[in-house]
Order: sequence, then structure tokens, then C-alpha cells
Amino acid sequence: MTGTDTSDLAALGPCLPSPCQEIVDGRFERHGVRLLLKRDDQIHPDLVGNKWRKLAPNLATARGRTVVTFGGAYSNHLRATAAAGRLLGLSTVGVVRGQELAGRPLNPSLARCVADGMRLHFVDRSTYRRKSEPETLAALLRAVDAEDAVVVPEGGSSPSAVRGCRALGEELGGRADVAAVACGTGGTLAGLAAGLPRGRRTLGIPVLKGGFLADDIRLLQDRAFGGPRGDWSLDGRFHCGGYARTTPELDSFADDFEHRHGLPVERVYVAKLLHALLALAQEGAFPRGTTLAAVVTGRPFP
Repeated sequence: MTGTDTSDLAALGPCLPSPCQEIVDGRFERHGVRLLLKRDDQIHPDLVGNKWRKLAPNLATARGRTVVTFGGAYSNHLRATAAAGRLLGLSTVGVVRGQELAGRPLNPSLARCVADGMRLHFVDRSTYRRKSEPETLAALLRAVDAEDAVVVPEGGSSPSAVRGCRALGEELGGRADVAAVACGTGGTLAGLAAGLPRGRRTLGIPVLKGGFLADDIRLLQDRAFGGPRGDWSLDGRFHCGGYARTTPELDSFADDFEHRHGLPVERVYVAKLLHALLALAQEGAFPRGTTLAAVVTGRPFP
């Protein structure tokens, strides 16, 4: 393909709506909580997890132009964008946080991006923080020779992507009292909360520390919908030190969950989400009789 439109994206065969799987786990049951997994990791084999919901609206406007986006060294979003570029015949450029990485061997995630045809451009962390400023962005686009590019924000969290994630809440409908998702940039939560019916709530588990995410989500909803939508909250206690950081306790929990249920647990997002939900259930945060839906946003890589 040399261009992209909605029919091109549909031709990739996404599995939508993604399935819901009930997990029988005595640790939740003893607190009266029923656990469902919303298996967004099964939407598409190459477009990682819920990234389909974010990328499809962004890429539908590409129409043959280069796609430039942003992420860290272990970014699922970069990997998904590179895969989409390969499948759709689009040129992609990934602006990667960390100039010091330029001279090092690529980790498996960035190597996968390159194998899928993505050009990588490493920048220092100060420049990366300013990437949304018009002058900085224009300079970055000149540096990668893509001044006419379609620019997709970090994590894919554009207003159109947030509106695309609204379908996640609509798919869950009345199946869950609480829908929970691990959050990086907040776009999935912003759309999920907007799509849930009245009387249901959304819980976000940030995987980065810093306490900035609530303001970002409010801004995303304002840009996507013109104002706040849905009943949502964040619990910032479970980041384990920051993005892609882990602890022996988290690793032990993820290994045990895999053994109990025969399901691979992605460590950057999903493990922190499930670990947080168990801790909250044990704290009595969910009334007995609550049905809890955890959004599985990706699979382990590699």
C-alpha cells in the first residue's frame, strides 16, 4: 500500500471487540471481587495491544506521508507504529529519548522497530521534554527530513486517539462496575472513561512517577470532547520506581499470576495493573459484589 485510509486499516483484520475473559482467582474472590480481563492484547498480532485503538485514527490521515512519533527505548508505541508502517507501506521515524543511546547496541524493542523499517533519531532528554513546543518540533522534523510528516504524539495520545479509545468503554458496557487500566500518557484512560455508561467508573494505575498525569488526562478530554467525561481516578502508588522499573515483589507476583492462570504477563504495564488491583482488593477498596475489568494492553516482548 502507498496510502492509508480507513478501509486499509480494516483490511488488517483487527479482532474487535476484543474478548473478555473471566479469571477465577481465590485472592480476589475472598474479597467478593469478580475479575475480568479485557484482552486488548488480542486485537492484532503486530500492533501491540491497545495501540490499535490509538494508531488507527492517527494513521487514517497519513495518506502516504511519513509518520513521525516519539518514545523511550522500550516504547510499545514505537514498536507498534513501526509495525503499522510496515503493514501499510508507510515510512516511519521514531524520535527516541536519550542521545546517549545512539552509540550503543539496540535493545530488542528498538531493533524490532528498525527491522520493521523505522528510522530512529536519538535526542537528548532536554530536547525531548520540549518536543511539543512548535520551534523544537519544527527543528526535529527538519533534522529527520520529514517537514510534511504526520506527527503522532508520544503514546499515540492525540484527540482522535482518545476518541478512538472511547470504544473500549462502550465494549465493556454494563459488564463491569470498575474498568481499570495501566497508564503511561493517559490517552487510553481518557477515552475509556468517556465510553463507559453512567454509574461505572474508571481506575488508572500510572506506571510513571511524578503525579502529573491527572492534569494531562483532563487536558486530553478537553481537547477530544470539549470537557470532562466519565468518573475516573488514579492511584499512583504502584509505579515501582518509574517506567520500566520493577521490584522483586512485582516480578514474583507476575510469575505467580502466569503460573496460576497460564497467561503471560507483560511487565511494564500489565503486571503493575494486576498487582495494584490485588493490593486494592486486599485493602477493601472494592465493595463486595464488584465486577472488576482489567484492560490487558499488551504482551511480553520479546
